[in-house]
Amino acid sequence: MRRVGIVMAVGGALLACWAAAVNASDAIKIAVMDQQAVIERSKVGKAALEEVKTYQATRQKIITADEQELKELEQAIQDPNSKLSEAAKQEKQEQFRSKVEAYQRRLQDFNREIQQKQREMAAEYSKKIADAAQAVAQKEGFVAVLDKGNESMFRIVLYHQPALDVTDLVVKEFDRQQN
Repeated sequence: MRRVGIVMAVGGALLACWAAAVNASDAIKIAVMDQQAVIERSKVGKAALEEVKTYQATRQKIITADEQELKELEQAIQDPNSKLSEAAKQEKQEQFRSKVEAYQRRLQDFNREIQQKQREMAAEYSKKIADAAQAVAQKEGFVAVLDKGNESMFRIVLYHQPALDVTDLVVKEFDRQQN
């Protein structure tokens, strides 16, 4: 339902642009870009993505260490040669359950943290990319620049001529503005 509203809003905006251009008897110039590609190709975007990747890698090291500790504890509990008393074995099993619960909480917390960091980065760079796209549009005389999206996102633009893609120009402008 929300996507339909977005498409209708975008469609309405395009019709308004078209009507304004027709009334002014000007040619309509619309461009497309891939916002994700701008982040991935720009210097600042690459650095931000690397920062998130590094953050994720440090969290993964902690998770891997926790997994190894759990594995070793489980092996100690299941060792047939173990000379643990029944009480000691039950204590180790309780310790194992407790550590599994802590591991699962930590994993969820880390996943939330990483997703939050990604959302914050996207929000921060979305505005900056929009500013760069606006500068390109004004310089090149476009009445609109649409984000064509990609395979993993909702696509607003289903087809466009390759000549309408200004992603490379936006990447250059974005890098210029960030320096």
